Amino acid sequence: MRDIREAVAGLYASGERFAVATVIDTFKSAPRPAGAAMAVSASGEVFGSLSGGCVEGAVYEEALEAIRTGVPVRRTYGVADEDAFSVGLTCGGTLHVFVEPVDRDRYPSLGPVLGAIEEHRPVAVATVVSDPRGGGRTGMRRTVWPGHAEGDVGGDRLTDALDDDVRGMLAQGSTGLLRYGADGQRRGDELEVFVQAFAPPPRMLVFGAIDFAAAVARTGAFLGYRVTVCDARPVFATAKRFPAAEEVVVKWPHVYLDEMADLIDERTAVCVLTHDPKFDVPVLAAALRTRAGYIGAMGSRRTHDDRMARLREAGVSEEDLARLHSPIGLDLGARTPEETAVSIAAELVRDRWGGSGRALSETTGRIHRDAPVEPFVPAGFGHADR
Repeated sequence: MRDIREAVAGLYASGERFAVATVIDTFKSAPRPAGAAMAVSASGEVFGSLSGGCVEGAVYEEALEAIRTGVPVRRTYGVADEDAFSVGLTCGGTLHVFVEPVDRDRYPSLGPVLGAIEEHRPVAVATVVSDPRGGGRTGMRRTVWPGHAEGDVGGDRLTDALDDDVRGMLAQGSTGLLRYGADGQRRGDELEVFVQAFAPPPRMLVFGAIDFAAAVARTGAFLGYRVTVCDARPVFATAKRFPAAEEVVVKWPHVYLDEMADLIDERTAVCVLTHDPKFDVPVLAAALRTRAGYIGAMGSRRTHDDRMARLREAGVSEEDLARLHSPIGLDLGARTPEETAVSIAAELVRDRWGGSGRALSETTGRIHRDAPVEPFVPAGFGHADR
């Protein structure tokens, strides 16, 4: 929904009925994750993608039927590898898709939901996608904000359970299926509810207003981060030099990081590109006291050794030092700012999903992982000395 927000907002504003198809669950090498969405207008125009082209034709027909009948449906594509080609799911994976008609009467909270996404405010939508009582509750939804919730899902017990569970998912920014008993019992699994959480985008804090920082800011924004560039030197820290950053801050890095400490969570990436002890030692010492999920620092091997010694002298523990990615990035042989930004982005993605960092042609087994794993701290990996 985030990807097709502008198109959905336009369709909703028009007052016409349209359909939204959403991936609610996947198995094996599904092309896109749960939450991927495609919208179809009453005139047949398509926005977004569920599978990069694999099942769109079949889902398109279901969407037109949902617009015509006003009835939501749950469909599965590519149940087994031998069935994949019947809908074009050539990867052999499985997609579970929920197709629902949307208009102002059926989805009165969609406007506020779209507004919250636009304004980076957290919100989650819980939709009943499978009902053991014959489908009477299918399509009913509850919209959950951190402080309140609205919408009927057919029963107080289910409502109470959902509000608690969905707020937990919203805090983590996670999207997926919840299962309950027919009356909302937590131990049952007959009733399926799909929760799509729209948490604010994760933060990337880039310290050091250098040419490498401009490339890292562009790549971070491309990956969906809300990027801030910070440097104490006003002549270098200008918005004009960093158009991809949401904000450019002129402050000593460690001072700004201390001010931001309460907003830093496990999804935050801290990239220290100053490679100057008077800047990077104080800010790294501060960063390693936060919950940031990724902390990296740029520099040569010699710079790294000197930095580690200075951090130890500053009282940083070995346990905290083990969290530091230094030199920053994967060993791609990167030299230019753009290549270095790619190596940093690759390390971020690897840590998020638990990849090996090796070429796929050298590995076996599944390509896509289902969920993040504990971060892997590399031993001696980094790009070329600078």
